[in-house]
Amino acid sequence: MSEPDLTPTDIALLTLLQKDARMTNQTLAEAVNLSASPCWRKVRKLEEEKVIQGYHAALDRRKIGLGVMVFVRVSIDSHSEAQARKFEQEVLELENVVACYSIGGDADFLLQVVAQNLDAYSDFAMSVLRRLPGIKAMQSMFVLKEIKPFTTLPVASPRR
Repeated sequence: MSEPDLTPTDIALLTLLQKDARMTNQTLAEAVNLSASPCWRKVRKLEEEKVIQGYHAALDRRKIGLGVMVFVRVSIDSHSEAQARKFEQEVLELENVVACYSIGGDADFLLQVVAQNLDAYSDFAMSVLRRLPGIKAMQSMFVLKEIKPFTTLPVASPRR
C-alpha cells in the first residue's frame, strides 16, 4: 500500500483536526486559507484514503475511575503464527487492554492496561491476563506519572 502524497494544506488540516476534531469546516477552511467546499473535499479525501481513520473524544482516565495504568510485557511459549494470532484475538476482546503491540526484543507483546485501582489490576492480571493462551512470562510496569501521554502524531512535511 503506497503512502498518500500529503500537500502542505493536507498537513495543516491533519494537524488542526488532531488538536480539535470538532472544528467546523468553515473554521478549518479559514485556518488553511481555503474556501469551505475545497476544504471539505480535501478532508473527505483524507478520510477515504484512511489517513483520517476516525474522530474520538479524549478522556481523562482518572475522571472516569481508571486510576491505574500498567504496561505489560508478554512473552508467549510458541512463536508459531497460529499461537500469536490466537493471543491477539483474545487480547482484542479485553476492554481493560487499551493498546497492544507486537514487539521485537526479549518480549513478544506490549500491552497497555487500565484499571480502577491496584486491586482491580491484580485481579485482572491473575484471572484474565495470566490465563491467555500460550503465555510464558509477563512483566508489569506501573505508570507512576504521565509525562507526555499520547495525544497527536507528528505530521511530516511532504517528501521532495
